[in-house]
Amino acid sequence: MLTLCLVDSIDKRIMGKFQKEDYIAQLSIDCVIFGYKNKELKVLISKLSYGDNLWSLPGGYILQTESIDDAASRILRERTGLDNIYLEQFKAFGGPDRIIGSEFRDLVRSGLREFDPERFDEEAINWVTSRFVCIGYYALVDLNKVDPKIGEFEEFLKWVSIEELPKMTHDHNAIVTSAHKALRQNLDEKLIWFNLLPDEFTMREVKELYEAVYDKEFPMNNFQKKILGLQVLERLGKKFTGAQNRAPYVYRFKK
Repeated sequence: MLTLCLVDSIDKRIMGKFQKEDYIAQLSIDCVIFGYKNKELKVLISKLSYGDNLWSLPGGYILQTESIDDAASRILRERTGLDNIYLEQFKAFGGPDRIIGSEFRDLVRSGLREFDPERFDEEAINWVTSRFVCIGYYALVDLNKVDPKIGEFEEFLKWVSIEELPKMTHDHNAIVTSAHKALRQNLDEKLIWFNLLPDEFTMREVKELYEAVYDKEFPMNNFQKKILGLQVLERLGKKFTGAQNRAPYVYRFKK
């Protein structure tokens, strides 16, 4: 469960006492939002507004009136400003000591008391810091189109290379690791890689994306043959940059 995800789970127009009855008890959603830029696979994480350098994944709770998938879509829309995001459920996290056995639990409890004791009384704090089963989703976005929105308890959101993630609250680093593994398994099988690229791209840009996701190099000739053999790309023309080398073709994913 996201430590400070409550802004994603409530109506922002109503900032009174936290109404735990509105949500499904002990069930939450955490989202690993992948983006790609400068040859790096990146993850959107949040810096929490209390504690000593606490970081977290975007997430939230599930309203009694919505499905799990609808809740995930809502949370992603609120955090990125985007609709029609590629979103996939990849794993549930539900160890018996999840949250209640976390080294960060006491920090969360004290942080909520300091933040707004009227909004979060002891009953609400106990609910938020009880054991939660987390449904993990990963999302693929064009990083350049995202307009991140901070949550109620967040100082700011930041894109971080997956290789440079800080230690995050609870089991969020393990959630990212599992999401990355699922992305590697599905990148080819489900042909989802184009969600991380602009609408138009070169073959080299596709190869560099694959290398960032898999953390290894791919020979261009074999890679290009493989991708073109999928017959999912439309060739548009050449990309002239003024460089002396041969201009590459530009592609887009077939509609």
